Amino acid sequence: MSAFDLNAANQNVIGILGGTFDPVHLGHVALAEAALAGLPLSEVLWLPSGSPGHRASTVAGARDRLAMLRLATEGRARFRIDESELDRSEPTYTVHTLARLRAQLGNAQPLVLLLGSDSFLSLPTWLRWRELFDLAHIAHVSRPGLRASDGGPRPELSAEIARRSARGEQLGASAAGRIARFDMPPMDVSASAIRARLAAGQDTRHLLPAAVLAYIQSQHLYLKETL
Repeated sequence: MSAFDLNAANQNVIGILGGTFDPVHLGHVALAEAALAGLPLSEVLWLPSGSPGHRASTVAGARDRLAMLRLATEGRARFRIDESELDRSEPTYTVHTLARLRAQLGNAQPLVLLLGSDSFLSLPTWLRWRELFDLAHIAHVSRPGLRASDGGPRPELSAEIARRSARGEQLGASAAGRIARFDMPPMDVSASAIRARLAAGQDTRHLLPAAVLAYIQSQHLYLKETL
């Protein structure tokens, strides 16, 4: 079944988790699982990017990143993958991705863009970021009490939070436009740090799904000369 073969779509709330997944790691999986536990989502739709707008290129190729993502999500009925953007050569931005999904799924379908706390705080730097609220809700990992002076939201994002804040359970009542938080256990993990550890021959078993690490080793990905 494809990610969009949904019956009674308006009764479902779809979480959207995008990224390069270069490689997909346990932090990504933990975020998706925490969103399913803390928000009224029917599923999490994983959206691996082809040529991301925020960085020059990926390290692993599209097919390898997709293979790793399939391994990381295998056996989880509420995880699905949308491969639509993997083969695009032009840069992809979140506003374009959400517009495509909105056109496919209709104006009534609740969509929830899932973000880590750092990504959420950087939102005002994204292309046409205010338009995102016309296309989806945004749910971010809870990081309460932060102020602009210590790394909290910029004033323009704080204004949107004040206007749009909602409880997680309210996200199914409308298609887009609200901001909610959800909790997940703290995890200090990033794809760039994992790539560096792999290149240095260091242990990454605590950072990667076992099947993903086995694939990386079998395909000789992220060796020092490729980084």
